[in-house]
Amino acid sequence: MKLLGLFRHAKSDWHDARARDFDRPLNERGRKGAAVMGRHIAAHGIRWQRVFSSPAVRAAETIELAAEAAGQSVPVEWDRRLYLASSHNLGDVLRELPDATASVLMVGHNPGLEDLIFDLVPDDGTCPLRALVEEKFPTATYAVLELAIDRWSDLDDGCGKLVHLVRPRDLDPTLGPQHDED
Repeated sequence: MKLLGLFRHAKSDWHDARARDFDRPLNERGRKGAAVMGRHIAAHGIRWQRVFSSPAVRAAETIELAAEAAGQSVPVEWDRRLYLASSHNLGDVLRELPDATASVLMVGHNPGLEDLIFDLVPDDGTCPLRALVEEKFPTATYAVLELAIDRWSDLDDGCGKLVHLVRPRDLDPTLGPQHDED
């Protein structure tokens, strides 16, 4: 079995129309959400062997603020292939991992992360958490999947079970949609 964590970047700032998408930083709500989720991820107890992140500013700030809030130093592997990657491309990155790696946390973007959950977790009605993802996979959401594989190269559709899903609003109601700044 392998463990896969997915952490969507926190809420970003859309106010500078001149900024490239890649360069958009987090807004105030995003910084708060990243910190809240960082503390939750640490408390959840999984020690991720490897952490991969999109190098986009909003993703980088998310994992850096999350680690700081958790009081942890997290060595992050920046991988440009994760920037706005499709589910297929994210799967390709995972299939390259060495078999000795038991757990990986990926920090990235939608729709790729959400679609990866849909690809890996069967839509057979046995996973109520999948239904929450179908509803929405908002910014700064954290998900954990157990993968029924021994080698990353065997990653394939339907091999996963979604065992943990937490949205920022689950931990702090002020981070919910009714408090959107946009």
